[in-house]
Amino acid sequence: MIKHEITELIRQAIRKAQKKGDLSSFTLPEIPLEHPRQAEHGDYATPVCLQLANLARMAPVKIANILIKYLPETDYLGQIEIAHPGYINFALDSAWLAQQVEAILAAAEDYGNIDIGHGRKVQVEYGSANPTGPLHVGSGRNVVLGDSLANVLEAAGYDVQREYYVNDAGSQMRLFNETLYARYAQALGQAAEIPEGGYSGQYMIEWAQEIAEEEGDRYLNMPHAEAVAAIGKVGLAKVLNCIKDDVELLGVHYDHWYSEQSLYDDGYFARIMTLLRQSGHIVEREGAIWFTATELGGDKDEVIIRSDGEPGYFASDIAYHYNKFVERGFDWVIDVWGADHQGHVPRMKAMMRALGLDPERLTLLIYQLVTLKRGGEVVRLSKRTGDMITLREVTEDVGPDAVRFFLLARAADSQMDFDLDLAVEQSAENPVYYVQYGHARIASILRYATERIPDFANGDASLLRHPAELALIRQMLLLPEVVEQAAENLAPHHLTYYAQDLASEFHSFYKECRVVSSDPADAELNKARLKLVSAAKIVLAKTLSLMGMTTPERM
Repeated sequence: MIKHEITELIRQAIRKAQKKGDLSSFTLPEIPLEHPRQAEHGDYATPVCLQLANLARMAPVKIANILIKYLPETDYLGQIEIAHPGYINFALDSAWLAQQVEAILAAAEDYGNIDIGHGRKVQVEYGSANPTGPLHVGSGRNVVLGDSLANVLEAAGYDVQREYYVNDAGSQMRLFNETLYARYAQALGQAAEIPEGGYSGQYMIEWAQEIAEEEGDRYLNMPHAEAVAAIGKVGLAKVLNCIKDDVELLGVHYDHWYSEQSLYDDGYFARIMTLLRQSGHIVEREGAIWFTATELGGDKDEVIIRSDGEPGYFASDIAYHYNKFVERGFDWVIDVWGADHQGHVPRMKAMMRALGLDPERLTLLIYQLVTLKRGGEVVRLSKRTGDMITLREVTEDVGPDAVRFFLLARAADSQMDFDLDLAVEQSAENPVYYVQYGHARIASILRYATERIPDFANGDASLLRHPAELALIRQMLLLPEVVEQAAENLAPHHLTYYAQDLASEFHSFYKECRVVSSDPADAELNKARLKLVSAAKIVLAKTLSLMGMTTPERM
């Protein structure tokens, strides 16, 4: 990556200056390199001379002059300048830039991939909503964020597993089962009341009617507890099929669906209870069994087994993460959780310490809520049912690509407004349309050119000298940096901004540079520009695929 190569050149220059005695001896700090806000200041700039001033006891500008003297020559750097009060600005060489078109074409779909993960085994667990109903838009943000992050981590060289944790144990499932049974009985004309705190959504009525049609009255003829458990299993299967259909509609595919109940059935809960007792991290208090999280950095102790003998929510969390780290051997686990879990972070870190695991191996990525808007007004209820707005309903209204882009377009810790009207607008105001139209326009150009200039692959990229051509190449070369930034900061939203910038540079290039001219004198330039267009298609398609979006050939 060119950014790291320039950083290394600066480091070498500092060491050479120290060796020659032009700079005093000191430990090198981290060398910052950034993109100047104004294009006339070059492609990269470093304020390192400002940082070194105290260490070297020298003015920043003087340090900059010394470093420039010791910078090795390269084929990729053109002009190098000093800017007040001590920045060093670097401009990439125009001839070298043009040749990067060939490098992008050669890399093809692997362009943008980097290797900061070195095959490290990482699990991203996302979605994982309670299987008590269809996914809503908030869960959709979880799914999109997690799936796009998994794509980015794969591109960054990690060995990624995608997992959905099915919360099929505990009190919420019992309420779900009781509600479904009551609705089933009602569907067959029986008097039955929904339990307090049960699920009142229209979908429960519809699923109960389906079960009544499929199974008849056989559950009414069973003992109540047995019937509730049996119909609950049928209901769970319906919920999971619904969730799987919803995420598949968004192009999301999980490697594994992990059952919470299996933690108890397979003995993991019993195992962690033994471990916690042996290590002295649990106590009995108020008739319940507590995990002493405060002794390990947590802000409060947590109930593992309630006074009624039932495991608490945190019991499953401990057993599940024991399974992830100890049994399955993940080097790093990323859990994507909603904002209501923010307070759970300290206890999860305490849990890691109790299991003898490095807390840094567990990352909790917390995302904020989503507000749907239409016509400037907040949308709270479904038009179809007068009930909750499901993820499927929104996806069918605006399309999966728009859902993915808009739900990814803000940092996870930022609240989000999802403008349903903008998401379907076919104009440059809609970022989804704007970006995908760029890809479709490229595909159209290449279809047209293939019929008229079939040998354009033999073009000479060194003919690319126009400022708009070079600006487009510069933008394409940033993709590896964006992948690195998104992977290191767990921030795939950067892809949405990069996609818009890349599309903008392409549209500007297309406006300023005629790609296929009928003038015979432009024959070789036509070929060069078509190679540039082909490279731009690769980079834009890769960006869209990292976001989990489609790459339309026509619009």
